[in-house]
Amino acid sequence: MNDRAFIDTNVFIYLYSVDESEKSARASVALKKFDCVISTQVLNEFSNFCIKKWRLDPDDILSAVSEIRAACLLEYLNENTINHALKLYKRYKYSFYDCLMLSSAIDCECKYIFSEDMADGQIIDDKLEIVNIFERSI
Repeated sequence: MNDRAFIDTNVFIYLYSVDESEKSARASVALKKFDCVISTQVLNEFSNFCIKKWRLDPDDILSAVSEIRAACLLEYLNENTINHALKLYKRYKYSFYDCLMLSSAIDCECKYIFSEDMADGQIIDDKLEIVNIFERSI
């Protein structure tokens, strides 16, 4: 069994990007190397980005979401996730939505969270390492 890694939305945006081939390749390698976890939040953010920024057809977005779901374990947000996210927000000062991802990753016993939006190398709650896979290999 591979280490678990929670995947932030930006990783999937680069994976599907036609303009960021190097980042797309790094995202692809990471997804194959780890047991990947996402939350419903990631699917929501990815879908919204595809609609607003890329103006993709909903059928194309559904296809991408299906591929993402096939590659990742899906975590559903619940009251405990939200409560923990608020504690993380108070302690680490990330946006509430980033804290929801951190909370979900910890709930799923992930060793890493792959994101370019938080401090690379920071350890959260002595359990979870933030890794910017676009800056360093893991």
